[in-house]
Formats: sequence, C-alpha cells, structure tokens
Amino acid sequence: MPNNPSRRSLLQSLGLLGASAAAGTVLSPAGAHAAEAGNPESGRQPDPHAPRFTLAVIPDTQYLFDGDRGDPAPLRAAFQHLVTARAEKNIVFTAHLGDVVENAAAAELAQAGKVFEILDGHRMPYSVLAGNHDINAATDDQRGASPYLDVFGPGRYRKMSTFRGATADGYNTYHVFTAGGREWLLLALDWRPSAGTLAWAREVLGAHPGLPAILTTHDLAWADGNGQARLSGHGQRLWDSLIKEHDQVFLTLNGHFWPSGRTVLRNTAGHDVHVHITNYQDRYYGGSGMVRLYHFDLARNTIDVETFSPWILAKDPSQRNDLEQQEVELTDPANRFSMAIDFTERFAGFAPVPPREPRPASQMVVPGTVAYWRFDEVGPDGTPVPEGAQIADLSGRGNHLTRITLPDSDQTAMRSSVEHHPDQPAHGSIFLDGKKQPARGAYLRTADDAPLNRQTFASGYTIEAFVKLPADVRATNHAWMSLLCRMGSGRDAGKTASDPAEPLAALGLSDGMALQWAVFPLNQGGISTNWGHEMRAGEWFHVAVVNDGRTTTMYVNGAKLLRNPSTSANGLATNNEPWLVGAYHYDRIIEQGFYGWLGDIRIVDRPLPVRHFMRA
Repeated sequence: MPNNPSRRSLLQSLGLLGASAAAGTVLSPAGAHAAEAGNPESGRQPDPHAPRFTLAVIPDTQYLFDGDRGDPAPLRAAFQHLVTARAEKNIVFTAHLGDVVENAAAAELAQAGKVFEILDGHRMPYSVLAGNHDINAATDDQRGASPYLDVFGPGRYRKMSTFRGATADGYNTYHVFTAGGREWLLLALDWRPSAGTLAWAREVLGAHPGLPAILTTHDLAWADGNGQARLSGHGQRLWDSLIKEHDQVFLTLNGHFWPSGRTVLRNTAGHDVHVHITNYQDRYYGGSGMVRLYHFDLARNTIDVETFSPWILAKDPSQRNDLEQQEVELTDPANRFSMAIDFTERFAGFAPVPPREPRPASQMVVPGTVAYWRFDEVGPDGTPVPEGAQIADLSGRGNHLTRITLPDSDQTAMRSSVEHHPDQPAHGSIFLDGKKQPARGAYLRTADDAPLNRQTFASGYTIEAFVKLPADVRATNHAWMSLLCRMGSGRDAGKTASDPAEPLAALGLSDGMALQWAVFPLNQGGISTNWGHEMRAGEWFHVAVVNDGRTTTMYVNGAKLLRNPSTSANGLATNNEPWLVGAYHYDRIIEQGFYGWLGDIRIVDRPLPVRHFMRA
C-alpha cells in the first residue's frame, strides 16, 4: 500500500482502490489441497523438462507483519502448501512482490524472515523485493543499510541454485530457473530502482540474450474496478527505460495497488508484454495469505492462472466463517484466467528455434524396412506430378510407386508441396485433391509384382505416415477416405466375416476425421479395427500403427491412443495385389481419392519402439 496519503486519496476518488470482485466458493481449486505434514511428495524436486510447470507469486503480506498486530499463520500456510504441492504442480520458483511487512521494522522483518525459512528448509528457490513499506519509501535503492537488507539481502539467496547476482546496493537481484526444458530469467527490482540499477538490468538481459524474462517489482501498474490495468507513473518510467526495448520481457508482475488487474502492451519489437497487478491486502484478514499460481503449459501454449488462500483451504469447511467461505478462492476474471501465448513465436525474436534439418533416407531405413517413400524431390512447389511418374522406394526393396489418375481428373489432382511436418525427415510432401461420388483425383500404386504385395507381416509390423488435413475437409464430403490401402477385398483372401467387401487393410479417416486402421489379420475371419480420435484440420501429425505379432497399437505424434483391440491379430491377409497411397479400395472399386497432404511413409516388418518412430 502506498505511504503517500494524497496518492491513496486520489485513487480512492477515482474508484480504483478497495473494489473487490465477488469470489465464488468452490470445493477445491486446481491443485489447492490442504498442506499435509510429512507428505512424501514434498521432498521431490520439480521436473525441469516437463512442459507443464508453475511459478508461484506472493503479493503484499504487510498486514500479517504489523508491529503488535498481524498474524504470520496465513503466510506460513501458503508456504507449507507450496512445499506440499511442489512435485504435483511442478513449482519451479516463488516470487514475492514486495511490502513484506507494514512498518519496515527490524522485528517485523525478522518475524517474516523466519516464515521464509519454510522454503529455505526445503530448498525451494524464491525472490523477494523491497516494497515501500519495507524501507524508507522516500529513497531509491541507493538508500544504504536497512533492516530489510539485513534479512532479505543477497546473502539469503546465495545457496539457491537459481540465484545469479545482485546490484552492489543489494536491493535488486536476478535469478535463472530451468523449466520446460529451457532456462528462464526473473528480475526482482526494488520499489524505486535507480538509474544505475536500470543500466544493470539492461546488462543482465544483454548477458542472457536467449532467455525469456519475467520482471517483478512492487509498483508498475494499477487497475480499475473492471480489472483493466494501466501503467503507474513509475511504471511508465520502467516501461520507457527498460521493458519496451527488451523483447525478452514478456511478463511483468507487481503488487502495491489494488484491485487486481491486467493488460497487454506492445513493445518496440511489436510483441505482447503481459502486465499484471495482484494484491489482496484490502481483503479479509490482510489477504489471507493469498497465493497466485501461474501454470505454464508449453504444449498448449497457455498460462493458466489461479488465486486462492491455502490458509483458508486447510480449514475444515464446516468451521470456516462467512468471510472465509467467500475468500477461499477468487474466481473472477481478474484472478482466474488463461493466457494464450505461442511461446515459440513470441520468443523467436531473441531465441529462435532452428528448424530441424532434413535427414537422409539412409538414416530412416532401419533394419526391417520394406518400403520407404518420401516426396521432397517430386518437383518444384505446386507443380503437378506427371501421369506415370515414379516415386522410388528408398528402402532398396523395389516397392516403387507410380502415379495413376482417376477418370475425369486432371494432372493438378496430385501436386508437389514444400509443406511438411517440422519433425519430418524429408522437407516435402504431395497434395492430393481427391473426391468421391464419383471418385476423383490421383493416387500412387505399387507395381503388380512388387515384393510388398506378398508380405504378410506374421512377426509384426510398423506403418508410419505424416499427414495434414485441409481446413475444409469436414465441409467438403471426404468421409472414410484412406491414405494407405491394400488392394483386394476380404473375400479375395478367404475372409468372409464382418464385411468381406472391405479392403484387406486401410489406414484412413472416418466421417468425423477420426483415424482408423481396419485390417483382416491372418488369424481372424473378420476385420480388426483400431480407432483414434478426431484429428484437427490444418495441422501436421504423425500416425504410427504397430503390431507385435499379437496386438496392434495406434499412436499419434508418439502418443498411444485409447481404442486399440486386445484380441490377438497376427499379420495381414493378402491377395498378392498392389498397395495404394491416396485411394480407398472397396469391393474391388476405388471409391474415392484422398484429400490433403501426405509426407514420408515407411513400412517396417517388425514392431518399432516409440523412440524409433520417424519423428524421433
């Protein structure tokens, strides 16, 4: 809270202070379980490689440490909760936003320092910065010695693996933590950083040019009653002199003002900077030790934010008073929300991810490979693949493919493309513009005498392909199309159960674009089917079907899917007829052509472990 009464009066007159949003009561916020002493999870270290991790944020706790009044129990409960939830929520770092205490008194700071020993004892890294109530608010970080510095100076952090350095005055620190398989930088700046400190911060960012940065300070933005944040006067100074010119800073966090709020500003590079103000000292029991958790999910390109009081949550619900029931979790849009951030794109300006280089065919032809087709040398981007053109089988087994055009279709029905999955060995694909009722388009086919036609895969197999569906695939009638199909119907191979007109093997997509692998195994009279989920259009994916001689499992992007049959399915029945790429063959008739992009396709006569899939 500001010391300056005129500043506070001004904000009150504008309706910017003291407005509290209605908070709903829930049974249990995500991960906000009561702390349990001796919980075995509390000793586990966070996983630095998992794509999901959590940054914990603690705003102004000053009323909990206020001379002969206050109560450290809420902050103690908050820290105990973080210790307990550390492994489950992958909590990698905790940041306090200043105003640890109310009166900058040595006794208050010493009392607060004892509570922070909970984190020290469990070797949980954190940062603390000085708010205006922790020091003489009329000074900047050149104020010299203070009781705050005695307790929360750089010496407190030196044993932490994340601590990297401090300004000579001791009031500003920076930290580097590892999460999501990369390093992240966090700056903890004083209530009023001096010009020298701002120069130091620029040097720190310059010394770590590839690290995304989070800037924490006490006073940067305030918010109105609708949660819309705006830069304060001091915040504008930080923005102009530091933040906007350093693209690494993508998130800023501050306390000091209330209510909570957020905004998004554009930096000089034209990229988003998320500016968040969070503070609960105006709420019941000095904020009840509120904790805000930023759950980073790099796989989903999302940060999910939740705010709750572990202190209240730990209480028996039947024993909570009326105010506690309202404050257990804050679920209004200013305190519980999700932020969509394409991390790769946002960080590309200072930490670009180099595209994966193409890999030679020889690297992909693992032992047992019976066919390997790739389309990176078919022709210039967008040019038609000529009728009769041959796609070589790079396995060396002679299972070459030849283009065939369906009736009333032209050469543009199959075109070369530079599009490809980012993990695809070959940086190229073919686009097939197939249709049905009647069948239109073009497809590829093995020769009548290709060795692959006779293969039964009795000892198991792995079939892989890279696929991308067009955005309009559902709206343009392409249900049950097939990207890979074995000619011949079930009855041709003596299979009379199920629907004997079905092809002997087909990897395709249903009316909802759900993946399907439907085959007549050697040891069954009918069809065995693996089902996947509905695939998103406009995105490349890798599909693999793996049979170990007994059961068949389907994977997407290396992830095992659910609906895999447990009944034994040995090998693939054959009528010694060709395989088709990009066409569906039903009852000895090509029913439709494929619509979409196809990248590398590989067939191996043994089961491959996930780590050996082409995308690995």
